[in-house]
Amino acid sequence: MASEDAPFFDLPLNLPHAAEVAGRIARRLGPREDVRRRVKEAAAELAAGLMFHLGAEDNPEPEEAEADRLTALENARRLVDLLEAQGVGGETLGRLVRNLFECLGEGREGAAAGLRAGESPDSIQRPWNPRDPGKNAED
Repeated sequence: MASEDAPFFDLPLNLPHAAEVAGRIARRLGPREDVRRRVKEAAAELAAGLMFHLGAEDNPEPEEAEADRLTALENARRLVDLLEAQGVGGETLGRLVRNLFECLGEGREGAAAGLRAGESPDSIQRPWNPRDPGKNAED
């Protein structure tokens, strides 16, 4: 299945939840000794860029929200590149990365980014196509 045909969660922009997820990513990477400093710095920069949205009830005004979304996406893409290049992803980290992109309104990109960050393509938490009998068929 081509990536543009792959199922994904199409969610509205949610900067407060994106901030929560970015913080989880940074906390997950922080204590790991196998993760290079550049990766930790990229995760910290991503989380710091969204921190003003923590605890907010909703997104800010559309113009500010879009600017913050685009900055977060740029930082998230850089983090995924680093995770993939250094081979330090994993199942939970990949799910967090996918969820971050979903919160930033880029579910399609998130479905692919999650895999690049280590999420299993067979994870029960991944979006699936009910017309694809192989994905969720009983063994």
